[in-house]
Amino acid sequence: MDLKIYKDKQEVANAFSSYFESLVKGKDIFHVALSGGSTPKVIFDILAENYSTKIDWNKIHFYWGDERCVPPTDDQSNYKMTVEHLFSKIDVPTGNIHRVLGENDPSAEAMRYANLLEINLDRVDDIPQFDLVVLGMGDDGHTASIFPHEINLWDAEDHCVVATHPESGQKRVSLNGKVINRAKEVAFLVTGAGKAEKVLSVLEKTEGFEAYPASLVQPETGKLIWFLDTDAASMINQDPA
Repeated sequence: MDLKIYKDKQEVANAFSSYFESLVKGKDIFHVALSGGSTPKVIFDILAENYSTKIDWNKIHFYWGDERCVPPTDDQSNYKMTVEHLFSKIDVPTGNIHRVLGENDPSAEAMRYANLLEINLDRVDDIPQFDLVVLGMGDDGHTASIFPHEINLWDAEDHCVVATHPESGQKRVSLNGKVINRAKEVAFLVTGAGKAEKVLSVLEKTEGFEAYPASLVQPETGKLIWFLDTDAASMINQDPA
């Protein structure tokens, strides 16, 4: 595991953007699963502004680690946020964008998306393999859309699962843990003081850490990198990068 700590969300976004460019460089094709949230929004802005001509977007295929079951025009849609902050500002083929159809029946869509991954990605032991999975972590320790109350979904047989938000009851389509841990690389983006307690628990395995889905992120390649700001890292003993 590689731990990177930066001053603030902006520095996290700059560092991740540089890391992303280096991963893509030299690849003929690159499959990435994106995350939603406020930190990716800043990253997408930086990628659009500073990397629109530095990265060959034709070879990158975009997917989502999870998506809310809402139409693509809904403000809660991770896809809509990515369009507004990245896709609308770079030259990427529409055929390279593989969105979760949040407006469709959740169970049927989870099955369709799982099939899409099987078709588009190389498989290792029958599990689709991304080049990179980008994850966030919630204040409750959830990641993708695997929440603590449904942690059993992590080991579900299906590559994609239907999850339920514990408070709103909103349905979401999410990758399962097997697909996440099969990725060649996994990157956590975690910022804000509200995440500090769970960051400490997951990284230092304090009592009860097993209840947090984020603690189950252990890619088989061993390539796991955490991008944290000082607020999120405030309870662990590390120096900024």
